Amino acid sequence: MKAGRKTSGGRYKKPKKKKLTGRPGQARAVKLGDKKTKTLRTRGGTLKLISFLNNIANVTSKGKSKKSIIKNVLETPSNTFLARQNILLKGAIIETELGKAKITNRPSQEGIVQAKLLPLE
Repeated sequence: MKAGRKTSGGRYKKPKKKKLTGRPGQARAVKLGDKKTKTLRTRGGTLKLISFLNNIANVTSKGKSKKSIIKNVLETPSNTFLARQNILLKGAIIETELGKAKITNRPSQEGIVQAKLLPLE
């Protein structure tokens, strides 16, 4: 048989070369504190707002949104240690002026915190 061919005559495909665009993005943890953001140029020239520190959340309840100050991070389902460090991420339950709320977006990717008010227990 010819080199680089299967017994059926088909050819073997070579593995793809590693590209710069295939790298994973840099992990950023948004901590609780006075707002600190940065704009980042992404592929195609689009600008993305990156957040490092944040203490304000847009809390939605019954279809209406209101800005509220974040007091504390109560729990994070993905990792319990992140709540102790007051790191804001998707799914984290936070304590706000309006009550308990759950973060519904990814603050490190969008630069703001969107949350949904949890019903009182």
